[in-house]
Amino acid sequence: MAAENHSTVTEFILAGLTEKPELQLPLFLFFLGVYVITVVGNLGMITLIGLSSHLHTPMYYFLSSLSFTDLCYSTVIIPKMLENFVTEKNSISYRECMTQLYLFAFFIISEGYMLAVMAYDRYVAICNPLLYNVTMSYQVCSWLVVEVYMMGLIGATAHTVCMLRVVFCRDKIINHYFCDLFPLLELSCSSTYINEVVILCFSTFNILASILTILASYVSIIASILRIRSTEGRSKAFSTCSSHISAVTIFYGSAAFMYLQPSSVSSMDQGKVSSVFYTIIVPMLNLLIYSLRNKDVKVALNKIIKKRLFCNGKDL
Repeated sequence: MAAENHSTVTEFILAGLTEKPELQLPLFLFFLGVYVITVVGNLGMITLIGLSSHLHTPMYYFLSSLSFTDLCYSTVIIPKMLENFVTEKNSISYRECMTQLYLFAFFIISEGYMLAVMAYDRYVAICNPLLYNVTMSYQVCSWLVVEVYMMGLIGATAHTVCMLRVVFCRDKIINHYFCDLFPLLELSCSSTYINEVVILCFSTFNILASILTILASYVSIIASILRIRSTEGRSKAFSTCSSHISAVTIFYGSAAFMYLQPSSVSSMDQGKVSSVFYTIIVPMLNLLIYSLRNKDVKVALNKIIKKRLFCNGKDL
C-alpha cells in the first residue's frame, strides 16, 4: 500500500449503473433478489453435493468449487452495489477499492480456469471412460482446484500491484458500479503503460490457456461422440456436456463483449450493462443451468427432501 502515499485521492465515487432516481429502488430490489437467489442457491448446491454420497465424483467436486467461486465473486460486488443504490454519496475508500479489485480479479480469473478444468474432466469421462477413476483421482482433482486458485492469485496480485503504482490526482469518479481495471485506469494522472502491458499479457495468457483447453477438450469429445453408433449413446454423452457448454458460452460471451469492444466513454457505459451480466447474472445462471438441467442434482435433492420428511414424520 506504499503507492497510496503518492496519490492525493483517498476515496472514489462510484457512478453506478444509472443516475435516474426513479430507477434506484427497482434496481435495488432486482439485484437484491438476484443476490439472494445466488447466495441461497450456491450454498445449497455446495451443501447438496457434500451431503449426497452419489454426487461425490470429480464432476460434482468441480461443480462445488464453481459454485463457491460464483458465490464469492458476486459477494465481492453486489453488497456494495446495493449500498450505493440507497445512499446519496456512492463512495468507496482507496483501500476498499483496491481490495475489491484484487478479490474480483482473483475470482473471475479462477472462474475461467475452473470452466477449463471442468471441460477436461468431461473429456476424460467421455474419451477415456475406463481410465476415468485413475486419471481423475481425488488427489488429481484437489491439485487441479489448487492450481486454478493459484492462477487466480498470480493474476490478481499482478494487476493489483500494478494498480497500486498508479497515481490518482483530482478526478475520482469511477464510471462503473465497482472498482474494475479499465475504469480506474481512465482516472490516472500518471503513465499506465506498464498496467496496459500487464493486462494485455495476463489477459491473453489466461484467455488462451482456458479457451484452448476448452476447445481442445470439446474437439476430442465431439470426435468421440460421432464414433458412437447408437443415437441414444450420442444423446447421453452430449447431455453430460450441455450444461457446461451453456455456462462457458454465457461467461465468455458476456465478458468478451465488455473487454473486447473499442475504448470510449459510450462503450464504457454500454459495457456496464454487459458486465452486470457476467459479474451478477452469470453466478445465478450457472446455478440454474446445473440444477434445472441436471438429473443427478434433481434426484439428490428429492432424496434429501424425502429423507428429511421421513425423519420428521417418524419423530411425530
